[in-house]
Amino acid sequence: MVPARAHRALFDLEGDGVDIFVGEGPDYPWGGLYGGQIVAQALKAAAATVEAGFTAHSLRAYFIRRGDQREPVRYQVDRIRDGRSFATRRVVARQGIGAILNLEASFQREESSPVVQTVAMPDVRGPETLPESGWSDRFGRRDVPPADFRDDGHPGAGRVIRWSKVHEPLGSLDDPAVALDHLCWLAFTSDDLPSDAVLRAHPRGGDDVSHADFYGASLDHALWFHRPMRVDQWHLYDGWCHAFNRARGLAIGHIFAADGTHTATFAQEFLAREVATAD
Repeated sequence: MVPARAHRALFDLEGDGVDIFVGEGPDYPWGGLYGGQIVAQALKAAAATVEAGFTAHSLRAYFIRRGDQREPVRYQVDRIRDGRSFATRRVVARQGIGAILNLEASFQREESSPVVQTVAMPDVRGPETLPESGWSDRFGRRDVPPADFRDDGHPGAGRVIRWSKVHEPLGSLDDPAVALDHLCWLAFTSDDLPSDAVLRAHPRGGDDVSHADFYGASLDHALWFHRPMRVDQWHLYDGWCHAFNRARGLAIGHIFAADGTHTATFAQEFLAREVATAD
C-alpha cells in the first residue's frame, strides 16, 4: 500500500529552463515508477505551455523504459502547434538512463456542439457494497465481481469493471488549475485497469489471475476526455481485452460518472509474458 503522504506532491513540477519541468515520484511497492504517474506529470507539463482557454481533450503516450523512483524526471515540452482552436504538444520524459516516456497531447478551446452519448454504463451494484482493493491511500478502488455482470455481446474478453475515486476533495472545476488536476488524476487511475483485462483474457489468466505469473509492462496508453469530470467522486471503469498476439494485449474501455455520463475512453497495449518464457 502506497501511503498518502508519499503522494502529497504527486503531480507537482518545478521549472528548470524554457519548457523544461522536473517532477518526482513516490516509492511504489513493486519498485520503479508507476506509468500513470509519468503520463499525468507529462500532461501537466504540456498544459503549462498552452494558452489559457485551452483544455486537454486527448493524449497518447509510449512507455520507453521503466522509471527509477530514486531520481527525478525531466519533462521537455516541444510546442508542435498553436492554432486558433487546437494546440498540440509533445513531451519527452527523461532520466539518467535516457528517455522513459514520449507523450503527445492535444488541447482545444471551448466550442459549442450537440452532445451525443452512444455507450451506456453497465448496470452493476455501487461501490458502497464492495470491498476495497486498492494499493494507495490516495484513491479508492473497488472491483465488481465478474459473476455480477454479463458480457452483453460486447467484443473482447477478460472484462474488468471497477469503481475508482480520489479520496481528497480536489475543488471546483471552475478553476482551470483544479480542472487540470482532475484530468491528471484520471490519467493516473486509467493506467490501473488495462493490465488486469489483458491478463484475465490470457489462457493462463482468468478472474483470479496473479500478476506474479507474468512479466508485464505497459507499452502505450491513450486517453480521450469527452466531458469535464470530478475524479473525487466515484467513476466506473469498464474495459476488455480486444486482441492478444506476440505477448501483447490490447485493452479498450470506457469511464462513466456515477450518473451514467460517459466521461472518457482509454486504450492501452500491455506486454504480458509468461514468467517461464520471459527474457
